[in-house]
Amino acid sequence: MTKTSLNLPSPIQRWRLLLGEAAQESLGGLSGHAQSADAALEWLYGRDPELAQRAERRGGQEASQLSTPDWVNSIHQLFPQEVIERLERDAVERFGIDEVVTNIEVLERIEPSESLLRAVLHTKHLMNPQVLAAARKLVAEVVRRIMEKLAREVRQSFAGTRDRRRPSRMRIASNFDFKRTVRTNLHRWHPQQQKLFIETPLFISRSKRHTERWDIVLLVDQSGSMVDSVIHAAVMAACLWQLPGMKTHLVAFDTSVVDLSHDVSDPAELLMKVQLGGGTDIARAVGYAQNLIHNPRHSMVVLISDFYEGGSEYELIRRTRQLCEAGVKVLGLAALDSAAKPNYDRGLAQKLVNAGAQIGAMTPGELAAWLAGQVQQ
Repeated sequence: MTKTSLNLPSPIQRWRLLLGEAAQESLGGLSGHAQSADAALEWLYGRDPELAQRAERRGGQEASQLSTPDWVNSIHQLFPQEVIERLERDAVERFGIDEVVTNIEVLERIEPSESLLRAVLHTKHLMNPQVLAAARKLVAEVVRRIMEKLAREVRQSFAGTRDRRRPSRMRIASNFDFKRTVRTNLHRWHPQQQKLFIETPLFISRSKRHTERWDIVLLVDQSGSMVDSVIHAAVMAACLWQLPGMKTHLVAFDTSVVDLSHDVSDPAELLMKVQLGGGTDIARAVGYAQNLIHNPRHSMVVLISDFYEGGSEYELIRRTRQLCEAGVKVLGLAALDSAAKPNYDRGLAQKLVNAGAQIGAMTPGELAAWLAGQVQQ
């Protein structure tokens, strides 16, 4: 099953999407995914005066809430790749919407943002060389801002191992000893209010930084819906690459596998090489990761994907089980971004859990803490 097949509208809804709001009285309204798709189509094709004259599409009276970057990002969430390519081509060639992909003046004056970064990654294949050069500067600035924040979180997480035998007076969240704090304050449990009142929070000391070498393999699904996770995985790989004792691999995949490990020191340039879109063969990517593992007990594989497998589920589960049984720590992330709100195949995710993997959704800072926790156990 593909990602897009889960959201296919009914035949009546397809006609309603084709004809626009003018057909709403006859065919009914839309909701959810179909409503979002209609808004994206109206944003583009509502500009066509011929369609308006034939009453095939009629825009509402309310102002559009989509900016050009927002529209680019939304269609990559809503439509399959062949439709996305047609929409982008019509936007540029038919309607002359060039604020992002062809107008260098706009790129040079617009405020860098993660939303604009996503739009650039989606449309860089449409840019001429001069515009692409300006886009690279924008990508570099957004990545610099993300990395500046994340690098601090990574350094803090890996600052030293937690030593549960020694208490600490250093009251910081990363050193909080949850279990001992609960045990020590159990006598303050209030049955009527169902609350535990903490009088004495306890904290753990840190010993010296780890010195053993670890291999970390980040496998990133580069389908269009995972663009936020791709961005943050690239920055995370760059931050980990700077740590002593860490060998970091970054591997992007769709139906093929591309090892980007040689570019992790420059995440902005790395992102410009990523090709978003296409199918998904997670099993092949996990198989590639297996070949990178030399010391299973000191290796981690972080699979960043929505788990909609286009390849063999059987092979994916088998290879995941092999990794876990060998001692590799396998973490599946359905989202790696600032929101950590995933949309993923829960059935396959549960099968991977049964095979020994851990599954979750994390912000980059939470992933750094998880990785550090595994290293420091």
